[in-house]
Amino acid sequence: MMKSFEDMQAYSKDGMEAMTASTAALTKGYQAVATEVADFSKKSFEKNAAVFEKAIAAKSFETAVEVQQTFAKETFDATVAEFTKLGELYAAAAKSAFKPFEASFAAFGVKAPTA
Repeated sequence: MMKSFEDMQAYSKDGMEAMTASTAALTKGYQAVATEVADFSKKSFEKNAAVFEKAIAAKSFETAVEVQQTFAKETFDATVAEFTKLGELYAAAAKSAFKPFEASFAAFGVKAPTA
């Protein structure tokens, strides 16, 4: 009986340590995502302001439309790249949050996701 109680204490302690490490890793991942979103938002705002000034200063309607078309294409490409990057950051955060539990899950035959 005493052995199983000691085992239970050890499992509980290991579980708490894994949860603490997982929470720390997840927090770090979310901080990276928040920093990335803030940087992208700042760059996007600055780009929008520059394009607006350029469109207003255009000498002809055709030039203003060309500025707008170029801006739309660049914005689309930048947004797709940013969402891809954010997806990678979320995936990395999830993997690092799962890492402390790998040993516990491996004992039950559960393997970590590879993708």
